[in-house]
Amino acid sequence: MLAKLKTELALRGFSDQTKKTYYRLNKKFLALAKLNEEQINEEIIKKYLAYLIQKGLSPRSLALEKAALLFYYNEVLERNYKKIKTPKIPKSLPTVLTKEEVKLMFNASSTKKSKLILELLYSSGLRVSELTKLKKEDIDFENDTAWVRYGKGGKDRLIILSKKLNQRLKVLSGNIYIFEYKNKPISERNIQLIVSRTAKKTRINKKVTPHTLRHSFATHLLDEGADIRVIQELLGHENLQTTQIYTHISTEAKKRIKNPLDTL
Repeated sequence: MLAKLKTELALRGFSDQTKKTYYRLNKKFLALAKLNEEQINEEIIKKYLAYLIQKGLSPRSLALEKAALLFYYNEVLERNYKKIKTPKIPKSLPTVLTKEEVKLMFNASSTKKSKLILELLYSSGLRVSELTKLKKEDIDFENDTAWVRYGKGGKDRLIILSKKLNQRLKVLSGNIYIFEYKNKPISERNIQLIVSRTAKKTRINKKVTPHTLRHSFATHLLDEGADIRVIQELLGHENLQTTQIYTHISTEAKKRIKNPLDTL
């Protein structure tokens, strides 16, 4: 059961987290339906998603369930279930830290390694999955840049690194991967715990995740006047529209605008 799904997920180069999630959600669906893949049809999937809505599942979580199921039945088993519609995900702006809050995070770090992880997430805009796979050989210490190999969508991209960080990265990095634990890359879960525990120490009244530092990196670059297309490339966004969400968060451009009442 689900052997074809496992194979296709591996071939597509999805992140470990996506592979685990898609497999888990499909397994849960079949267990609740008490059917095998051959017995599943579009109507059964619709009824299942309607059941999840009645149970109070959020639109975002529902969208993930739907994506996992349709990937398997459409992409892998070629069923062509295209008419399944669910509530749209409400558009919400990402959480961003101020520069003062970022500094609080750094100062609250419990170890040099933890601080380095936080600083690298913030100064590079890396996804947590990309940080775990970052190798020493991919860093150009002389030019303050690094290559993300096989990022989201299986693409390589060039990122910038902080001059302040480079020498410490060189000294504290592992043998192969920048951050290692017992000669293996540090886990995504480990990084998530470092971020959440450090945020609790600072008592910042926001939900802080590794992705929050990525959002903060992009917003602060925009505040400093960086070109949005350059930010798009640094983040590895395929679509410019994804990057443009930061224009709604950036405050510096808004501060420079004169209120029409003040110009009378």
